[in-house]
Amino acid sequence: MANDAPRSCIIGAGCSGFTMAKRLADHGLPYDCFEMSDDIGGNWYFKNPNGASSCYQSLHIDTSKWRLAFEDFPVPQDWPDFPHHSQLLQYFHDYVDHFGLRETITFNTAVTDCERIEGGRWRVTLSTGEQREYDALCVANGHHWDARMPEYPGSFDGYQVHSHNYTDPFEPFDFRGKNVLVVGAGNSAMDISSELSQRPLAKKLMISMRRGIWVIPKYSDGVPMDKATLPAWMPAKLGRKLAQMKIKKLMGKPSDYGLPEPDHEPLEAHPSVSSEFLLRVGSGDIQPKGAIDRLDDDGVLFTDGSREPVDAIVWATGYNVTFPFFQQDALTPKENVFPLYKRMVKPGFENLFFLGLAQPLPTLVNFAEQQSKLVAAALTGRYEFPDEGEMAQVIEADERAYLGHFYDSPRHRMQVDFDSYVHDLLSEIEKGAKRAKQPA
Repeated sequence: MANDAPRSCIIGAGCSGFTMAKRLADHGLPYDCFEMSDDIGGNWYFKNPNGASSCYQSLHIDTSKWRLAFEDFPVPQDWPDFPHHSQLLQYFHDYVDHFGLRETITFNTAVTDCERIEGGRWRVTLSTGEQREYDALCVANGHHWDARMPEYPGSFDGYQVHSHNYTDPFEPFDFRGKNVLVVGAGNSAMDISSELSQRPLAKKLMISMRRGIWVIPKYSDGVPMDKATLPAWMPAKLGRKLAQMKIKKLMGKPSDYGLPEPDHEPLEAHPSVSSEFLLRVGSGDIQPKGAIDRLDDDGVLFTDGSREPVDAIVWATGYNVTFPFFQQDALTPKENVFPLYKRMVKPGFENLFFLGLAQPLPTLVNFAEQQSKLVAAALTGRYEFPDEGEMAQVIEADERAYLGHFYDSPRHRMQVDFDSYVHDLLSEIEKGAKRAKQPA
């Protein structure tokens, strides 16, 4: 690659950041990668000193090993179907060391500001006070670290923690013998409520859900659910219909477990995956409750008029999408609404790439690995973006295709289907290559 090759800044060294680094290195493209923590791993670095990890001690990833592996680095053969977070982190370390990426990452250094300067380039300010200029920015700071806390009238005297900061049943708060309320219906809520509801732990475990949910088991017919995939060419509506029928057959009616009936079909919300939660509910270890009306000092009032004494609340209420290093209003998401071209690029900012900024099914681990293909093609001149008008039209169409069947919620504003997205992304890279060859 010539000396005048564009130089990139990668923000973050989680799985999205270091796979982007590998792609640039493969193409001989110069880059700097800055990580605010002392090591790689991001969200999967348990007790990450940068405060950005949402791992709890017992966490196993809900994606099977068959779907999270990087293309050119197989997962260990002796892994279980659903590895523990420590195994996944070790896999990341092995990947980074195998491809010689570690020495290209600057640790304990945060990007504090990114300013667009003359020519569309970027001036980056580091936590050291140093400033550097780059031709392109690759944002990989994750979106599971800025905890979203709901507001309710009243006050609560007991212990409160967001699931982001929950680590285990004993430290820093001992949940044993306590009345515990978990608020939320996502994967963290499923896992934490199942863990704390074990009889030697919480005295009483309740879970507050504003609406009914469909819970997808991890296995079907003895194999991981996400191992069986529908072909990419199948129309999305047909594939979704078949999957909905399968989920309903596996779960049955939620009301049979004492749960409220959902007001939506399966896959019209981001799936909650658990093979234990329904058993805990059916065994009486977890008591379902409806929405919260207000906090009431040493208890909680619910919208059905009931009141429960509560010692501790775990808020499993999701995250805000935040980029603290951007001051531009156009680059500031509002209520997690942040439409992007191919979930990566804001029209008018074609040298700014957002990596892993989506909620793909079934996995986020190797999502940016696929996105990095478009970034490398663009930076080497083998890909050309369409004009801004066409980009805006495609964004609108993609938002309808990916989000149209979900009920509106901050949780659902970045949904994509992994297989459909990648099929479309590779097709778009081919189209961009043809545009790049057209005469000016």
